[in-house]
Amino acid sequence: MSPPRRLAVLCSHLRADGSAPPAGEQSGAAGGVSTSACASGGGAAARGDGGGDSASCVFCRIIRGEAPAYKVYEDDVCLCILDSHPLAPGHSLIIPKCHFPSLEATPPHVVAAMCSKVPFLSNAIMKATECDSFNLVVNNGAAAGQVIFHTHFHIIPRRSGDKLWPTESFRRRSIEPNETSGLVSCIKEQLCSTLEGSKTEASSLLKEP
Repeated sequence: MSPPRRLAVLCSHLRADGSAPPAGEQSGAAGGVSTSACASGGGAAARGDGGGDSASCVFCRIIRGEAPAYKVYEDDVCLCILDSHPLAPGHSLIIPKCHFPSLEATPPHVVAAMCSKVPFLSNAIMKATECDSFNLVVNNGAAAGQVIFHTHFHIIPRRSGDKLWPTESFRRRSIEPNETSGLVSCIKEQLCSTLEGSKTEASSLLKEP
């Protein structure tokens, strides 16, 4: 079975009625993508965190049904589509329906909902592409390779010897205790500061009439 045909079968397994989609079906106005917090096209609620521009965000346009995409899964919180420029057949993206420009701006409950779908989706994608491995990747920030500033996870099917990542052949240097002790302390300080800030914020909210 060819990769496109296997992916069509995957789509049919995830459709509510169990039917196979017509050849070349893409999500869009006719694809049945439900409305979401992005549907308003750029208000504060659509942006989720008050930042970014959901009106021009390609993922928000897909969610609103204004741009095409190959949809394989959808629920109330997130959408899974095929990457339009895949690194491997079946390369998919899990996208929250609300617009958050970065992972740290995404509420924990949204991240949790996205992560909870990874085993289910990755298993189906690996079976459809006849792979037994995958990478789960988050490019967070421009320096990390993020191009679309709307939080998303990559599920990338892998095969032995595919040489997808050149860095996999690099020999990594062992960690040096003298170099990292200060870094560990700094990270812990940042964690404590964040936790203290959260406690202070929660305390002030409880005191409000």
